[in-house]
Amino acid sequence: MKTMQSIEQLLQHHFRNPKLLEVALIHKSFGNENRAELATSDRDNEQMEFLGDAVLDLAISELLLELFPQLPEGELSKLRASLVNEHTLAQVARSLQLGDHVKLGRGEDLTKGREKDSILSGTLEAVLAAIYRDAGYDVAKTWAHERFRAHAAQAGADERDGLHLQDHKTRFQEVAQALYKTAPRYTVTSATGPDHEKTFVIEVSIHNILLAEGTGRSKKEAEQQAAKNAFDRFGPKLGHPDLKKK
Repeated sequence: MKTMQSIEQLLQHHFRNPKLLEVALIHKSFGNENRAELATSDRDNEQMEFLGDAVLDLAISELLLELFPQLPEGELSKLRASLVNEHTLAQVARSLQLGDHVKLGRGEDLTKGREKDSILSGTLEAVLAAIYRDAGYDVAKTWAHERFRAHAAQAGADERDGLHLQDHKTRFQEVAQALYKTAPRYTVTSATGPDHEKTFVIEVSIHNILLAEGTGRSKKEAEQQAAKNAFDRFGPKLGHPDLKKK
């Protein structure tokens, strides 16, 4: 275990009540092995984790409203779920080196518990709860925002890109149905590269008339790009000369 001062430096928060941080760093496996030495209330960080989960939900909700005020409730909820999950919390915990500081039982320590997402994410929530109880919600919120802002911005960019591409394909289908009473047809013309990193090329056509092609790392992405390229080339009314003859 590192010294309390070094942990506070990593967290960038000085605890008026260091006991809160001490408890936040006690995993239940350590508490179970040291019952005689620990008071019941100090045995593990599970209650702190419970509280930290609630604080984090609220803090992330406020962060998303700040970053994306135009998004509807459904999209905000999806973004929050992509941030307040075990994987993302564990990433933030690793950036703070919490795995080096958490107290684990011997068994968990031997089985690389310090690297487990479940332990790291729970410890992060407990630490947030400790900050909340030590200094209040505003300080805890600011602390969470500073550590999740980059993740939130990236999640928002990914969501916007996905929605943008999906909108092209949906719109393309609606136009094709309205103008030509048929759905666009997507055909894979090539798939190159290793299985874990393939590149797909897909052509899109209506009534067997080729309109455009798209490239992507998945068939879905290539289809969406093909729909966008068809709009870019012929416009929203799909003014292809051969289609006009139909």
